[in-house]
Amino acid sequence: MDLFSSSWAALRTAVAELRDEDFARPSGCTGWLVRDLVCHLVIDAQDVLITLVTPADTEPTRDAVTYWNLVEAPAGEDPLDALTVRLAAAYGEPWLLKFHLDDVGSAAGRAAALADPAVRVGTRDEVLTTGDYLAAYVLEWTLHHLDLIAHLPDAADPPAEGLARSRELLERIAGAAFPPSFSDKEALLIGTGRRAPTEAEKAELDRSATPLPLPLVLG
Repeated sequence: MDLFSSSWAALRTAVAELRDEDFARPSGCTGWLVRDLVCHLVIDAQDVLITLVTPADTEPTRDAVTYWNLVEAPAGEDPLDALTVRLAAAYGEPWLLKFHLDDVGSAAGRAAALADPAVRVGTRDEVLTTGDYLAAYVLEWTLHHLDLIAHLPDAADPPAEGLARSRELLERIAGAAFPPSFSDKEALLIGTGRRAPTEAEKAELDRSATPLPLPLVLG
């Protein structure tokens, strides 16, 4: 629960510190500008709020690891992805996107802090405990934080604790550990295909037999 809060707060702070011109830069998400990614975060925050007030009375069907599905790399043709781009453009001014994310995002953060981790919630036709649901989002926030700053070299990295926990989750999803020489950030970027490994890194991955990259989507 604490990692969800710290990872989410750090990501929202990173957005708040963006300059207007940064919104037109490419993000680490294929086909999305920074403004498109920020709009996606608004939608994510809404999903968190909706899920936390959608109780379920059946047994959990997913946990923080199995909530992630492996999918092909996005080609930019998904209708929801296209809608996100149109919504982002409709905001017009970067400050409007910042305002909306701060407004909805702060509410999502407060709701998560008040939530009982043992309560079961329903989302995307699946059931999880609240604790597992929020734990899954630590990886979501951390990866998107890396996406946000992909072309902003002066921006701060995600919190170290969130990077470490996200690496652990990704290794559990992969069913294999990354080479110890990889930093948590490198493991996440290379492991999800956000950065191609160098020849030396590829050799280490081959020795560890880690099946990469892992294109991920929640739910």
